[in-house]
Amino acid sequence: MNVLTGYIVREILKGSLVAALLLLTLFNLFTFSDQLKDLGKGHYGLTEIFYYLALTSPSVFYELMPASALLGSLFILGAMGNNRELIAMRAAGLSILGIIRAVMMAGGILVMISILVGEFVAPVAERAAQMIKVTAQNEQVVMNVKYGLWLREGKKFINVRKIQDDGNLADISIYELDEHRHLHYSTHAEKAVFQGNQQWKLEGIRQSGISIDQMTASNQNEQIWQSTVAPDLLEIVVVNSHDLSMYDLAMYIDFLKDNHQKSHEFELAFWGRVVNPLVVIVMLLVSAPFVIGVKRGINVGGRMMIGVVIGMGFNIIDKIVGHIGLIYDLNPPLMAVTPSLTVLALALFALSRVQA
Repeated sequence: MNVLTGYIVREILKGSLVAALLLLTLFNLFTFSDQLKDLGKGHYGLTEIFYYLALTSPSVFYELMPASALLGSLFILGAMGNNRELIAMRAAGLSILGIIRAVMMAGGILVMISILVGEFVAPVAERAAQMIKVTAQNEQVVMNVKYGLWLREGKKFINVRKIQDDGNLADISIYELDEHRHLHYSTHAEKAVFQGNQQWKLEGIRQSGISIDQMTASNQNEQIWQSTVAPDLLEIVVVNSHDLSMYDLAMYIDFLKDNHQKSHEFELAFWGRVVNPLVVIVMLLVSAPFVIGVKRGINVGGRMMIGVVIGMGFNIIDKIVGHIGLIYDLNPPLMAVTPSLTVLALALFALSRVQA
């Protein structure tokens, strides 16, 4: 790596990371404002809100990396063009391809940073953030283990093994203690349907009563269960495609297919993770034609506007294509790569025109 190439790489890295920090700060300000609506709900105070923002920041950083790369490279390359640095570099023997190669080297480093954060930091931090928020807003003691979700409600301990796609619960056990903390009643239900007003309808019930003198057993088809356990508390055990790493997504997709369940959403998320590094490279390529070979004098505001329009436009189109794929059950890899490949083709065409 020669001096000029190293200079371009360092400047683009600095510009992209500064852009990421600014976008992350802006995004967290909006999130903070939104979280203030829940302030005082249960034990959810300012401390918990700041913990929540800190733990969700890695996921936001990962999502913002393509836009940050675009904005950072537009600003840095544009400033170099306005200061005649690019002309001086070309006069010193650095070709347009050499400049683009330096931009791609910076992109490779950004991709590695993005992968490390997205695969090893963001999923764990995101799940911890959701756990902090939900448990702070609810009085129940929550523990999520491989044997399901455990909750405490007064003298009752509740174990939920399954949460179905429609929000209903399945395989629920309720253990009630007496005043001496001895097991008094044990209830197992095959299913629970939320009725509203803190009521659940239990179905397929087996109940056992335990005392010093005797044990009783009974079966019921249905029973109303009055409980403060709310459906939003149970969201922490619902598998969210945005909270999983690429490896976890692959494992969960295999699990869903083995159990003949729908996996389209998770397949689209998996291929989105695969394509995300390509998106960073594409955004850097998009920035090059706007500054290389374009006459000087375009101000910083103009370049930032170009970056914002391109970044937002790509993000909107990418989400639209993804939702169309989900609605019409289209091929997930194709839906994930189509927007990126389209923009890549346009960027390569623009670069070829600049070189010509």
